[in-house]
Amino acid sequence: MADMNEVLERQMREFRERMRRQAVGRWAQAELDMQIVTAVAMLDEENQSRRGSREGRGPNVDRHRHSRGIVCGVPSSGRSSPRERKRKSPASMKAVVITTPGGPEVLQLQEVEDPELKDNEVLIKVEATALNRADIFQRKGMYRPLSGSSPYLGLECSGTIEAVGKQVSRWQVGDKVCALLSGGGYAEKVAVPAGQVLLAPPGVSLQDAASFPEVSCTVWSTVFMMNRLSAGETFLVHGGSSGIGTFAIQIAKYLGAKVFVTAGSKEKLAFCKNLGADVCINYKTEDFVARVKEETEGKGVDVILDIIGPEYFRRNLNLDSLSFDGRLFLIGTMGGAVTEIDRRVVLSKRLTIQAVDLRYRSPENKAAIVREVENNVWPAIVAGKVKPVVYKYFPLSEAAEAHRLMESSQHIGKILLLP
Repeated sequence: MADMNEVLERQMREFRERMRRQAVGRWAQAELDMQIVTAVAMLDEENQSRRGSREGRGPNVDRHRHSRGIVCGVPSSGRSSPRERKRKSPASMKAVVITTPGGPEVLQLQEVEDPELKDNEVLIKVEATALNRADIFQRKGMYRPLSGSSPYLGLECSGTIEAVGKQVSRWQVGDKVCALLSGGGYAEKVAVPAGQVLLAPPGVSLQDAASFPEVSCTVWSTVFMMNRLSAGETFLVHGGSSGIGTFAIQIAKYLGAKVFVTAGSKEKLAFCKNLGADVCINYKTEDFVARVKEETEGKGVDVILDIIGPEYFRRNLNLDSLSFDGRLFLIGTMGGAVTEIDRRVVLSKRLTIQAVDLRYRSPENKAAIVREVENNVWPAIVAGKVKPVVYKYFPLSEAAEAHRLMESSQHIGKILLLP
């Protein structure tokens, strides 16, 4: 019996020892697991702290599963893998953004998303874009972009086609082009309907080609397509030294019209004269109505293109400014937006008054104008009869300075921005 008790006691001691060892093992394992978790947390926290100090943001909290199956909340960098970033992050470009309506200082070059390419569009890597008065009004909050169009400034550009939509057949990647835009030219890339694209004219640099789309489409559609200016007729353009004016002088002379211009300095008038203007009038020192009457022997001119607005409106309609069946076209409101009209003058001389904003025409209408320009204006450019008139180039980052120059009206011709 004694022997049996000793055996039982020994077995009991061995059993207790095994239980103790197992308990110690489990505790040790748990302790090891906790040490691992703590180490991982401290390492991630340190890394995140370093990133946060560099990037100015605190750590995100994510849930990581430990290799032993333990789930714990630990700080995470919040960064995805390179493959995930490539899939999730949209491509970006630089564009000039209107931070708030106001003066030139509100224009800031920022990182923005690439344009979304539609099936009927091409994506252009911009070589240059040109300033237009509409950009000034939009910057001030007075000119809203079309619904669905780019929120960025820029109504024309030149560059290289980088991608084409599924429905585009004429254009290919690599084509050197210029384009009429509804917005978006103040950027590194812009998407534009294929019908509003023109092959960059041979003999003109790709940068300078950006000076043509807006002025050529505006002048051709108003002066020639709608007002039917023809060889032998007389044509008056106010603001002869502007981008519109310098182009209008050249194309009107090329097609055989006699050209009158107004401008505000001897330098500008001399430049217009060199472009081919026949009669140059300093509106600051002369009465253009009296001068037109004198030069036309009292008849008046056949067509007037007015970018000024109310300041000149009634004087344009004066009996001595327009001939019988004369045509007045309004394309600007630099001098304001409201004026009065004497219907008796209009009726007595059978005058035609028209106005249109090229930007608000339909894509189909713009495409039709672009094709007319390609057929009728591009040959004159290729022949060297119509040349780009570029006053100054600015980098895209200095868009504010470019706007200040345009608002000063000291320039002659176009002002270009280069991405």
